Amino acid sequence: MSTVTSDAEKGTRHHHDYTSGSPTHTATAVPAVAGAGTAAAAVNRQFANPGPLGLCAFALTTFVLSLINLQTRSVTIPNIVIGLAFFYGGLVQLLAGIGEFFVGNTFGATALSSYGGFWLSYAAILVPSFNSAAPYTANGGSATEFKTAVSFFLFGWFIFTFLMLVAVLRHSIAFIFLFTTLDMAFLMLALGEYLAKEALIKAGGVFGLLAAFAAWYCAMAQMLNRDNSFFTIPTVSLQKKAI
Repeated sequence: MSTVTSDAEKGTRHHHDYTSGSPTHTATAVPAVAGAGTAAAAVNRQFANPGPLGLCAFALTTFVLSLINLQTRSVTIPNIVIGLAFFYGGLVQLLAGIGEFFVGNTFGATALSSYGGFWLSYAAILVPSFNSAAPYTANGGSATEFKTAVSFFLFGWFIFTFLMLVAVLRHSIAFIFLFTTLDMAFLMLALGEYLAKEALIKAGGVFGLLAAFAAWYCAMAQMLNRDNSFFTIPTVSLQKKAI
């Protein structure tokens, strides 16, 4: 996706290219008012595209957790995800989201920063010393209340992901597939926790794996270009071509 945004007060224009595989963003200072003259020298700065980093951080963390949700080789305890969720899916993705602010990509900044926050908060739930479940099971409480509370957490991310899906409907098939499968993963996991249905948790694992591979695909589509690769991969852009 290629977009141009301008800020009349700062007199800057930012150009972003996400589907051509361009590894950089260019910010060029231009006169704030058309026809103001060209006395001021233009300042060119190049920034690396933080999108692939954020997508890869999201993909790997989602991949591991989804395998556990599927109970692959009878693994059911998700604590191995804590390190990934804190440092790769969480911190690294959050930093990538902050990088998107600097290159002027509002959607990328919102999505990557938010999902970085998701992984950090999810890791906090899993940390044993935080005892997130203890208040729910104390004083004769049951684990059911804790699972219901987790489902509220996941339902919230289902709603947020649906909003992100709406925002990419004019972007590309690849990103639509990514956010559709991710949204379904959140929905299945939320319902699985709320209804205590293992089959729904496994269904969430399947959609999570699809979302993880879709995120890796979108990341590679942005990184591979004619300068560094013998081939490129399409995202099937849905944007109107400039005439």
